[in-house]
Amino acid sequence: MFSVIIPLYNKAPYIEKALRSVAAQTFTDYELIVVDDGSKDDSASVAERVIKDCWLSLSKPQPVKLIRQTNAGVSAARNSGVAASSGDYICFLDADDWWEPSFLEEMAKLIADFPDAGIYGTNYTIVNETRHKTRVAPVGVEKDFQKGYVNYCQVYAKTLCMPLTSISVAIPRSVFEEAGGFPKGIRLGEDFILWIRIALEHKVAFLNKPLANYNQDVDVANRGTQHLHKPENHMLWNLSNLEEEEKTNPDFKQLIDNLRVYGLFNHYVSKKHHEAAKSELAKVDWNLQPKKWKKLYGKPLLWLRMRQKFLSWGSKVKSCMAKCLS
Repeated sequence: MFSVIIPLYNKAPYIEKALRSVAAQTFTDYELIVVDDGSKDDSASVAERVIKDCWLSLSKPQPVKLIRQTNAGVSAARNSGVAASSGDYICFLDADDWWEPSFLEEMAKLIADFPDAGIYGTNYTIVNETRHKTRVAPVGVEKDFQKGYVNYCQVYAKTLCMPLTSISVAIPRSVFEEAGGFPKGIRLGEDFILWIRIALEHKVAFLNKPLANYNQDVDVANRGTQHLHKPENHMLWNLSNLEEEEKTNPDFKQLIDNLRVYGLFNHYVSKKHHEAAKSELAKVDWNLQPKKWKKLYGKPLLWLRMRQKFLSWGSKVKSCMAKCLS
């Protein structure tokens, strides 16, 4: 049986679609736990209504729980959901995303085909209708790859498009507990920290079929990837426990360096976090990085800051135009 965990915080406009995608699953051996993490809008009441419509009205509904807690962050919410669950395999769905009807069915097949994996994932669709850029996530597997075990670090490093996400995985309960769950206090990449802990110790099975939908049409204020997070809240400053792995595992080293170079650029350009980013970037083996990045980081800092302001302004103009035309 699957335990489906949905963390919920101020997602009233989106939670109904997420819940109904769970209710529409063709594989019905699951329990659902929704954790309202102290929402300030009517997210919880919307969830209650949909749960009543989709599950409680049935003669034999799947087990469903709605848990309320004081706001403690998405990691704490997911961990609370897991603690309240009992399934052999744990799946997560964010409140503003949704699954295809066969998600759990295909996951069950993948588990049966590759029983030795410590984590299972499927491809997913990046939904951005506002900018007309909806597409299947370009994860770094070969075009003809269908399903099987993958080298997580190699696959992720190729395109820096996440092969495992918080809406497209299933994890054996024992592996989740062994890894310690989601780290608290991390606001960007808390899921990556858990995935990498698992991937460095266990096999990763992947199904190259888009069965989850990652919604990028959410309000910018509600998207964690749109903020310049403090180092203490950012995944790339919180991997000190893997320093030895970085020295001995070239695949992991390549992935982390790629993520540093790509993911810390805005911090490097900012006045507030420049020194912290510079210190972290000093760990990078620049001989293995693309010339374009070496050239860009080699530009004068003042020039980079002016460039950043221009790009930010251009992005806002494009966003406004897209809204006006939609």
